[in-house]
Amino acid sequence: MRDLGTGFQYLLKGQRWVARHGRSYGFGLLPGLITLVLYAAALVALALWGEDAVTWATPFADDWSSPWLGLFRGFLTAVLFALALLLSVVTFTAVTLLIGQPFYENLSEKVDRDVSPDGHAPESGLPLWRELWISARDSLRIVVRAALWGVLLFACGFIPVVGQTAVPVIGFFVTGFFLTEELTAVALQRRSVELRTRLTLLRSRKTLVWGFGTPLAVAFLVPFVAVFLMPGAVAGATLMARELLGEETDEGGAGGEKGDGDVTTLPQPPSGSSSPAR
Repeated sequence: MRDLGTGFQYLLKGQRWVARHGRSYGFGLLPGLITLVLYAAALVALALWGEDAVTWATPFADDWSSPWLGLFRGFLTAVLFALALLLSVVTFTAVTLLIGQPFYENLSEKVDRDVSPDGHAPESGLPLWRELWISARDSLRIVVRAALWGVLLFACGFIPVVGQTAVPVIGFFVTGFFLTEELTAVALQRRSVELRTRLTLLRSRKTLVWGFGTPLAVAFLVPFVAVFLMPGAVAGATLMARELLGEETDEGGAGGEKGDGDVTTLPQPPSGSSSPAR
């Protein structure tokens, strides 16, 4: 249970870091704003024409009598919009990170240099197009996994009592896990840590991941909040990635008062996890 609090502390440390580095924070807002505009336009279009789409997709119901026709298509329209909202929450981070790859790579490198005892930030050495390809490929794999979980949880939502109590809570934890994977990927991809190894690292510290990602999942339900928290979330995920890999971190640069020799050696990953090198 201690890891839950540690994960949440990394989220707060990330927000404090960007608060002290205003220029990095300003640049980090741009990808989220662009993504928000795109998603808002898509949801507005769905709200306006979703009913027409459902009508087109259900011609077999044209001859149904009232009120069954209206109830049936109204229910399908509501389900369609609910799924779109769920998908937007799950994919918002992935799309924002893809759009803002150069912004967040730069921000994550600055965090690494700031908290590293030797001022060094790991670099992938890959060209930008290759980094974008890897990010897009891995994000698609994560989105598919998250979408499968979303469909399963949505179906479980129709179970009496459980569907209205336990399922939403589980949904936040699942979403938090995938959000954390996407955010830590910015730092871990620069270290050539592949997707399978990243998932192994995160699963070995699930409570740490939930402590970081679950509050974000709740906050990201409000799109404007997601935009403003994203730069700090990337910074906090970079700090957490260093712990997952057992790297030394200068706690003064991570958000506290900087002192002489204020260096903390973080615990090594569990022996059962895969090596982060390719």
